[in-house]
Amino acid sequence: MRPTNNAGPGPGKPIEMAPPSPTRMTILRATKWFPWLVLLCGCLVLSLNLGVRQSLGLFIPDMLTDTGWTATTFGLAFAIQNLMWGISAPIAGAIADRFGTTRTLIAGAGIYAAGLYLMGVAGTPGELHMTAGVLIGTGVGVTSFPVVLAAISRAFSPERRSFALGLASAGGSIGQFIMAPTSQALNSSMGYVTTLGILAAISMLIVPAAFAMTGKAEAGSPNATPDMGPQGLIAAFHEARKHRGFVLLNAGFFVCGFHIAVIATHLPTFTELCGLPRSVAADGLAVIGLFNIVGTLTAGWAGGKWRKKNGLSFIYGTRALVIMIFIFAPKTSETILLFSASMGALWLSTVPLTSGLIAQVFGPRYMATLFGIVMLSHQIGAFFGAWMGGLVYDLTGNFDAVWWTSVALGVFAALVHMPIDDRALRVAKA
Repeated sequence: MRPTNNAGPGPGKPIEMAPPSPTRMTILRATKWFPWLVLLCGCLVLSLNLGVRQSLGLFIPDMLTDTGWTATTFGLAFAIQNLMWGISAPIAGAIADRFGTTRTLIAGAGIYAAGLYLMGVAGTPGELHMTAGVLIGTGVGVTSFPVVLAAISRAFSPERRSFALGLASAGGSIGQFIMAPTSQALNSSMGYVTTLGILAAISMLIVPAAFAMTGKAEAGSPNATPDMGPQGLIAAFHEARKHRGFVLLNAGFFVCGFHIAVIATHLPTFTELCGLPRSVAADGLAVIGLFNIVGTLTAGWAGGKWRKKNGLSFIYGTRALVIMIFIFAPKTSETILLFSASMGALWLSTVPLTSGLIAQVFGPRYMATLFGIVMLSHQIGAFFGAWMGGLVYDLTGNFDAVWWTSVALGVFAALVHMPIDDRALRVAKA
């Protein structure tokens, strides 16, 4: 029986249908505090991503003893991991831009957890390379900065975006600070097989956090940035490829990866070479993580007030100066810790400025893909930094050439950011 309308629509007036009721997520996006929920969940994802990843080296001594494999075997596994991290980052960014952040992070968490568990039970070097290298590298790349920071960029207005990116990057540093001692304690009491299984379970906490990071859907929120620019991923890539500033950002981030890999990989060997106890290197790496929090927060705040490209030039130039002073300084425990604190403040402070500059110039719509490409350049630099450090040490017995190369690359990176045209390619219309 058809419903009646006693009032009637009147001549020429169509019957108005009631609008569909909004979903709970749509209502949530409309609130002022939704961007902060995205930021909080992004911090959690990056904390798990980087915290677990930076703890993996703690298991190598025990695995060397139990398996009888060589250090070269493990070095190759971690080199593969770095490359797979870089290769998977732009692919994950493209998938997130096309299908959404939530689905991408869930898939990445599953790959990450599988790699961690299977690393502990690997029976051959080939299995180690596949698990610790390919699977973990892919999982880290899919759940790391490009995908997470892109979702955060879309949730915040341009005025607050840089500071939000700094907070998210600091969240990754907190994870490093917490997970390293936690992993070491678990490994000492339970062994690396059980500990890697526990870390696999912990990494799956990325899944619930992923549901707040809804990717493209932030465009419907009043807090979000208008979705402008190329109406396709290929068009966005070609637009960035032709922009000289994008090429220069790739060159600068290559240097960032080189610096970080040299220090993170070879500082323990360098301290032993200087006749210092191993605890000094461990303390130095912890200090780097602590001061990294301060550096990323400061860089994010400064990026909202001053030109981001100038901030990047300052960071890379200061890195070169700090490393050069370190070369001539006496090598004592105090010197190592001062060097670590200085480099820690400059460690990931490049991330909120680089990602923010990409969003500023090209818009946030395809930022995950574009920052993923820049992240690939970073990881290629990391590969060469780790590899060159070991090669130079084997050939010369010291790291002098590596330190001076780091100084030269720091000056180069400081210079290449200066000519970047940081004007937005398009402006929202009122």
